[in-house]
Amino acid sequence: MNREQISGIAHTGHPIKAPLDDDSVGRLLEHALPRGDGRGGGRGSAPGNGQRGERVLDLGCGTAEWLLRALSTRPHLHAEGVDVSEVALIQARREASRLGVDERLVLHHREAADFVAVEPFDLVISVGATHAFGGLLPTLAAARKHLAPGGRVLIGESFWDRTPSPAAVGMFGDLDDLATTVDRVVADGWTPVHGHVSTRGELDAYEWACWGSLASWALDHPADPAAAQVLETAGTQRSQWLHGYRDSFGFLCLVLRETPETSGIRVSGNE
Repeated sequence: MNREQISGIAHTGHPIKAPLDDDSVGRLLEHALPRGDGRGGGRGSAPGNGQRGERVLDLGCGTAEWLLRALSTRPHLHAEGVDVSEVALIQARREASRLGVDERLVLHHREAADFVAVEPFDLVISVGATHAFGGLLPTLAAARKHLAPGGRVLIGESFWDRTPSPAAVGMFGDLDDLATTVDRVVADGWTPVHGHVSTRGELDAYEWACWGSLASWALDHPADPAAAQVLETAGTQRSQWLHGYRDSFGFLCLVLRETPETSGIRVSGNE
């Protein structure tokens, strides 16, 4: 069984591939989605022209869970998602059809970093996918290229909540702490207008869900040739979490707007 298949099983009980509960996802979308009347002329359109409806893009969308939730609550919203996983996109299309939002969702099977948009978007999402661009700031640079004037970015990134162990650094690399992560974003020309730091409950629930789903699948399919591999993977990942990074790993989501060049606050005061 390949890594993509294992990931799909692991996230069966936690479709948002980030340590966020449903309430947190809902609040983040509420703060990030366009706040017009929903009938055209979102943040990126001229007031009252009604020519272009609200548009949302997810770079590294996976199964498009963020987009599906947004589309389900905004009947005039149109969304596009980009991901390298055809398996994930097939699942997204199937779920969009079930929800009756497939006519408002376009999915692109390609590298998120190579995506070129035809029109700008009122909201660009990239939660837990900064690796696809080579880091946090390159991801924000990509989002900026797709953003309509006055639009927002919803980004999710890992950070070190406490000094990590060498094993944790080996798994996740040289992450910044929370304050430094936000300072870097501000220095890059963005103003946070909402944020959420995942709670211990959210972090733990995500890990238990992932490795528990893997273990359950293996136990439920003992005759499958991959069962032993999947059960071993679940145990290894659970052990790495409990012994390696549980006490130091953190996750941050930010809703961002571009800082005007004339504001005088483009660079963090800590620099």
